[in-house]
Amino acid sequence: MAYSGQVTVGGAPDVHELSDLIISKVAVGPMNNNAYLLRCRATGEQLLIDAAEEPATLLDLVGADGLASVVTTHRHGDHWQALRAVVDATGARTYAGRDDAEGIPVPTDVPVDDLGTVEVGRITLTARHLVGHTPGSIALVYDDPHGHPHVFTGDCLFPGGVGNTHDDPAAFTSLLDGVTARLFDQLPDETWVYPGHGDDTTLGAERPHLAEWRARGW
Repeated sequence: MAYSGQVTVGGAPDVHELSDLIISKVAVGPMNNNAYLLRCRATGEQLLIDAAEEPATLLDLVGADGLASVVTTHRHGDHWQALRAVVDATGARTYAGRDDAEGIPVPTDVPVDDLGTVEVGRITLTARHLVGHTPGSIALVYDDPHGHPHVFTGDCLFPGGVGNTHDDPAAFTSLLDGVTARLFDQLPDETWVYPGHGDDTTLGAERPHLAEWRARGW
């Protein structure tokens, strides 16, 4: 079946098969968090984005082939509840945005800066530092050489708007400016967006609404 990006807590993962990369999406926990397992087809190496909840579910998704690394998109607790258990079980390296690392109770092995890279096998993900939802949130961009880009946005971009900035106008402006400059202005409409909760979208689906988001202030 074609990938839809629609998953439910307790349900099966949805798998997006690209030429060089396999992306498995699963929903976990009471806040319906998304976790993404990336597998390099050439090497079999695996990387997990957001060990959010339900370590048993995540470790079952990882399977017997091991886990090289875990990236935490930001410091909010619903995105790292399973991190300690997953790292203890797999020995995976940990990555997080430099400015959020201190807020994550599992030590970050590799702090990530804007335009820093994370490797999984022969696949390279490039970080975009986005300030507003948290000080050190990162989105991860995979520029597929055989197709369009794919971006894992954590809680910075969703269908219908940017992430929660808790009624702070400066934080909202910072986040929207960052998402506009670092994602919408640099990536094409076909770019597939994998958010931290809920369904996927594309930059093209959201681009016409940027002015509307700015006008409404959230």
